Amino acid sequence: MYWESQLNETIHPTDSQQPVPSSLRSRIWSLMVCSVVGAIVAIAGHAYTPLWQAAHLIEPALADSAEAPPSVVVSYPLQHDEDTRIAFLGQFAAVDRVELRAQVGGILAEIHFQDGQIVHKGDLLFVIDPTPYEITLAQAKAQLASANAKYLLAQQELFRAQSLKQSTFGTVENVDLRTADLSAASAAVQAATATIRDASFDLLHCNIVAPFSGRIGAHQISVGNLIAGSRFASAPTTLLGTLVTMDPIYLNFDMSEADYLTFEKYRSALGTRFDGRVMIRLSDEAHFLHQGVLDFVNNEIDRSSGTIHARATVPNVDLSLTPGEFGRVRLQVSPPKPTLLVPDASVLLDQDQHVVLTVAADGTVVSKLVTIGGLRGGLRIVSSGLTPRDRVIIDGIVRANPGMKVTPQAGSISYGASDDQH
Repeated sequence: MYWESQLNETIHPTDSQQPVPSSLRSRIWSLMVCSVVGAIVAIAGHAYTPLWQAAHLIEPALADSAEAPPSVVVSYPLQHDEDTRIAFLGQFAAVDRVELRAQVGGILAEIHFQDGQIVHKGDLLFVIDPTPYEITLAQAKAQLASANAKYLLAQQELFRAQSLKQSTFGTVENVDLRTADLSAASAAVQAATATIRDASFDLLHCNIVAPFSGRIGAHQISVGNLIAGSRFASAPTTLLGTLVTMDPIYLNFDMSEADYLTFEKYRSALGTRFDGRVMIRLSDEAHFLHQGVLDFVNNEIDRSSGTIHARATVPNVDLSLTPGEFGRVRLQVSPPKPTLLVPDASVLLDQDQHVVLTVAADGTVVSKLVTIGGLRGGLRIVSSGLTPRDRVIIDGIVRANPGMKVTPQAGSISYGASDDQH
């Protein structure tokens, strides 16, 4: 307001003053505007100077902070006695499996089980209508009775013929004839007896029973259907169902030639001390909870696949293992020996190779190419590439890169009590 009033008085003088020329008024305007702009710039300069100076004071502190090496936790690899194991994918199979088919044909009259039920040896499973076979058996018994009667008559006639011959009232020809009749009657008795056995066999097999204990599958035919039997059948026999054993159970798997050679060397070295024990893990289990015994290795390697077939027998008391199910089998192939272990998180994947970051004596991060094995006690086996005196980074790996400087802090590696994964 002060500048405005002074300007008005200068440009617009009172009546008592002399008027100011227009050229002079323009010069005054210019001088006053320059003065105002200069004052604003000066004030602004004084206001921002402290911030600029503060920025220069902060920069050295930030630079010092950026230059400090990051901190990581390091430890020597854990040394522990571990054996060597190889793992295979196997499939469970029943020790015994049977397709239930009838030996005699007829109408299926009864089914005495629930699908999927556990049955025991001798349990009644199916019943075929026995009526036709009961009739056949009755006829056979009648034939036997007739044959026995004829046999008795032949015996009596032979006795009389022999008596007449001794008293000169009979002939040798008559004796021979009665002897032949007796032999024919005896043969007829044997034939009738065989017919009875045949009819009894058919009648007995109208009842189909379990040949062994196990789990039965679904019935393949319903009551009332006509089924074809295997005896004298012109058509294929009818499948009624299947039955498999459950305890024990087989686990079949194939070993490569290289694994087989490794295993054979280990088994030969142990000799009679080899117990064939294997550990088994199901697909939904995190640990090897089942145990079996390796009891069969085939006598030749399959030329087409380069593998050899092997089999383990596994107890299945609780019937939790099912034929056809897959499982992971683990087999020991060497005795325990000192082994280096590191946390699994310390092993990094570099394309198709594995590396471990270590810290040298001068604090430089060094990358080491390693060969790894399975998990033991929650730790990863390192077969080669590390020494017991290497300081492995076990924490803070994200802050470390090969070639950079770090500040190592001492840590420790502990062996877990959980089951191994391999």
